[in-house]
Amino acid sequence: MSILVDKNTRVITQGITGKAGLFHSQKCREYAAEVRPGDDVIVGGVTPGKGGTDVDGFPVFDSVADAVKETGANASLIFVPPPFAADAIISAADEGIELIVAITEGIPVMDMLKVQDCIKGSGARLIGPNCPGVITPGIAKLGIMPGYIHKPGSIGLISKSGTLTYEATWQLGNVGLGQSTAVGIGGDPIIGTSYIELLEMFENDPGTEAMLIIGEIGGNAEILAAEYIDAHVTKPVAAFIAGQTAPPGKRMGHAGAIISGGAGTAEEKIAALEKAGVSVARSPADMGAAVQKAMGVAAS
Repeated sequence: MSILVDKNTRVITQGITGKAGLFHSQKCREYAAEVRPGDDVIVGGVTPGKGGTDVDGFPVFDSVADAVKETGANASLIFVPPPFAADAIISAADEGIELIVAITEGIPVMDMLKVQDCIKGSGARLIGPNCPGVITPGIAKLGIMPGYIHKPGSIGLISKSGTLTYEATWQLGNVGLGQSTAVGIGGDPIIGTSYIELLEMFENDPGTEAMLIIGEIGGNAEILAAEYIDAHVTKPVAAFIAGQTAPPGKRMGHAGAIISGGAGTAEEKIAALEKAGVSVARSPADMGAAVQKAMGVAAS
């Protein structure tokens, strides 16, 4: 099994006529065609003012409401430019889209506060923004990750970093492990779905045997995740924290990755995770081995 994505997921892309929106929609369609030939997974897109047109075989609609009515879409990929992305997310939630994956980077913090308020209680699940997306290998990919490195398996992967998601996926494959679902939650200060929410989903997913979480310096999300794991998670968990050598006050690539007032260091996050029984990789080269260690599997 998996979380978030299944064979009933039907995806539209908001911003499909933009360069990035079209390119990655094509790649998601190619992945779906390879793993589920004949199934409609990527069903169209939305660009206001271009409704009724077609772009590389994707029908384009003026609004999410029109797209949902015509295609039955229940998931959306957001490739809308930052100034308009918040409204795009909110419109998807308003039209009953269940899973919203926001790839857009640079959405203003104040806009994300508005998004948080608007989607609360809507029934929509927001992943991101500023994330690589979600993939359930063999079912569908909603995002920008290279599909071919992901193999079906039993590891639930949660990451703030796109690049480290790909590295971890490659390492898991090299030790004979695949993913039930891999989720990039994004590295912004305000994101839709947290480690804790996804840990709970993976804990309850019978297709997930163990989990790997990839965090980074800044904020306290990994500390809260460690506390949740200690209290509620029974499956093996491994982790890696990026930014172990970053000097205090130095911002990394993500907006949320900054140590302020001595809080949010890699050391305190590693200590909290290890206290919760998590197998923590000290090097990004050891993420696959850390999962094996957590599962009690001899390293290969």
